Parts: sequence; C-alpha cells; structure tokens
Amino acid sequence: MLSLIVHGGAWDIPNELIESHKNGVSKALQIGWDILRNGGSAIDAVENAVNYLENDTTFDAGRGSHLNAEGEIELDASIMNGKTFRCGSVGAVKNVRNPISLCRKIMDESEHIFLVGTGAEKFANEHGIALCSPDDLLIEREVLKWKSIQGKKDFSTKDAFKFHTASDTVGAVAMDSEGIICAGTSTGGTFNKHPGRVGDSPLIGCGTYADNSVGGVSTTGWGEAMIKVVMAKTVIDLMEFNEGNPQEAAEKGIEILARKADGYGGLIALNIKGEFGIAFNTPRMARAFINSHTNTPQILII
Repeated sequence: MLSLIVHGGAWDIPNELIESHKNGVSKALQIGWDILRNGGSAIDAVENAVNYLENDTTFDAGRGSHLNAEGEIELDASIMNGKTFRCGSVGAVKNVRNPISLCRKIMDESEHIFLVGTGAEKFANEHGIALCSPDDLLIEREVLKWKSIQGKKDFSTKDAFKFHTASDTVGAVAMDSEGIICAGTSTGGTFNKHPGRVGDSPLIGCGTYADNSVGGVSTTGWGEAMIKVVMAKTVIDLMEFNEGNPQEAAEKGIEILARKADGYGGLIALNIKGEFGIAFNTPRMARAFINSHTNTPQILII
C-alpha cells in the first residue's frame, strides 16, 4: 500500500486564504505521490513534499516564515525513518532555505540527531547544502505584520492558535512500496517568538515520529503545549494500543492536548495499513491525502 498525507498548519485560516492553502497542500501531495507511485522512497516523498511547502510563501516554513521578536527568521524541522529509527533535526537556523533537507542530511550522514543554530549551518556547509542570506527568507507580508505589533506588551504567542495570527507549520507522512514509513515537519515557529525559542517541530516524539510497526505522525500548533504531552509519540502509543486505528488515536491525542496542556493545534497520522487519522481543535487545518486504495486525492481545510 502506498500512502501519503501532508498538512499546512492548523489555525483560523481566513476565507481569503483558503484557496492558496488548498493549492499548496495539493501541489505538495502531488509531488510526493509522483515519487511514491514511481517506486521512490517514503523519505524522498516526505522531503520533496515538505520542500515545496517550505518554498511556498503561503506557509510558515522556509521562505515567508514568521519573524521572531527581533525581526529575524529562525527555522526548525525534523525527519524520521520508521524502519531504522534514524532521524535528523535542526533548530533556530537562519541561513537554510530548506531545513527539511538539512535534517535529511543529518539523518543520513551524521552520528548526531539534533543540531542547532550556527552549528547546524556549519554542518550544512560542510555537507554540500548551500546557505542563503537571511534576507532571502523574508517577505514583505511578514515584515509588515511584525512591525504592526511592536510595542504591544499584551501579545501572546498562544494567540496564534486561538485567533487569526497565522501558524502554518507544514509536515508529511508517507509509506512506500517497501512498507517504510517516514514523517517530517518544518516550521518558522510562532509569530514574534523570543529569539532562540524552539518548539515541538524539531523534537522527535513531539512534532515528528515514525515507527514501521505502528505508523507515523506530524503535528502543528502551539509548540509549548505539544511538547508537554509529547504529542507525536503519544499518538503513536495510542495507535499501538487501539489496534492501529489512526483516527481514534488522533482524536484522543488532541483531547489530551486540550485537557492536560490547554493546547491548540492539529496532527496527521498514518498507520501500517496506509489509513489516515486527522484531528484538530482550531477552526481550520489545511491537509491533503491519498493512498493506492482510493487513488484519489482529498484536499480539505474545514
């Protein structure tokens, strides 16, 4: 069974942005699906699907990401191979256009898992991943939005998941023809975050997890709450003990997030049968999915 699911963030997506979100996740899905159906790996499918979303300025990942409190972009990402349990993560990188590809390089070629800041960028340079200028990641929309809230002391990053402040973390989970499951997540983090803040997205078990015997998960939302309940691994554990029902596990995971950590967000899950689970407690979540059983893409926001 081939299977792929992608997400483009869970928040109160305004009506005027619905089409761009649907187009973005739809194109990312097609890119990943073409790889899978032509015999490619789940890892390649996840990396390339997320690459597209990082390059699409609709989303809070790669170019077009939110600015932190000092007006800079710091990116987080992670990827995990469910067969080998190898994984790679980066946090607070400023000069990498596609952090998910740096995560892939760390997973494949490093003894380490999680590299941050200038150390991660040094690794990228040493391993043939071109660095970019921080200005290459900036777009006018985010600069203007950042300027508009400067001096407002009552702004909380948690508001991003309750109101209209965008939070478009992206992610994907895939299963290939060999039954290998891969999950990946990439984000610019919360709007106006403190410099150096790292959320759940690069933390294996919180934002990303894959286990070939159970399934894979990628999350999106208020990272501080996701970390508290170790969201991705919690959903994997729920699937392991509920006979592999991804939808039931996803819904229970979001219920735990809200009840135990007063958290907001969403997640995508995939089991070893290629079945999907999707849950969120924000007004909307951008997602798209397809498998070889239906062979028909589904693109949803509500």
